Amino acid sequence: MMVYMMNAFDIKSTKMDVLSISLHTSDLFDLEDVLVKLGKKFQESGVVPFVLDVQEFDYPESLDLAALVSLFSRHGMQILGLKHSNERWAAVAMKNHLLFCLTHSENVKEPGQVEVRKTEDGQKARKTVLITSPVRTGQQVYAEDGDLIVTGAVSQGAELIADGNIHIYAPMRGRALAGAKGDTSARIFIHSMQAELVSVAGIYRNFEQDLPDHLHKQPVQILLQDNRLVISAIGSE
Repeated sequence: MMVYMMNAFDIKSTKMDVLSISLHTSDLFDLEDVLVKLGKKFQESGVVPFVLDVQEFDYPESLDLAALVSLFSRHGMQILGLKHSNERWAAVAMKNHLLFCLTHSENVKEPGQVEVRKTEDGQKARKTVLITSPVRTGQQVYAEDGDLIVTGAVSQGAELIADGNIHIYAPMRGRALAGAKGDTSARIFIHSMQAELVSVAGIYRNFEQDLPDHLHKQPVQILLQDNRLVISAIGSE
């Protein structure tokens, strides 16, 4: 008798519409008034997922995040994550069981963000986001309309997303999704390949077992060829 072993679960790339709430006040009473005026708009649509953008607040201590999440939830608005350009908010997000999305303000150049330049023909060049600290389990970093460079280790359960290329100059044990808006020319470069999932332009591969020795824990590049993912050792022909 043949016995077939099935995986307990599979990890697949997916896209989900998530709205963003840009928070302008920490006053729960003012927020309650606005949500009441919205009436049953979101309750009737089911639970709608949101990311809470708290860029206007400098310090996590200035917000009662647990109360805010609870308030929005009562009105049918489920908060899944937190957005801010300062990494100090990551610990607060994790404490409240939220994803953390590291963003960069358009008005203030944060350390680690490379300035957007113009090409010779006057077109806007692709910007680059540089992350020098480790990316820990549960954290998410997104380089919108640009490339992402990470020099710190990326833990299992962490997620890197870029609309352009992704470069990781450290052990990579999490998920890397390049070309998030469909750029099929995007590539992923990894110094030490131990990723649990990689994706380019929505075409993904997850890794339940280690790669061959010439790829596992080795420098690799990942790209699309003929609509399939190709993983090759850097320097190989």
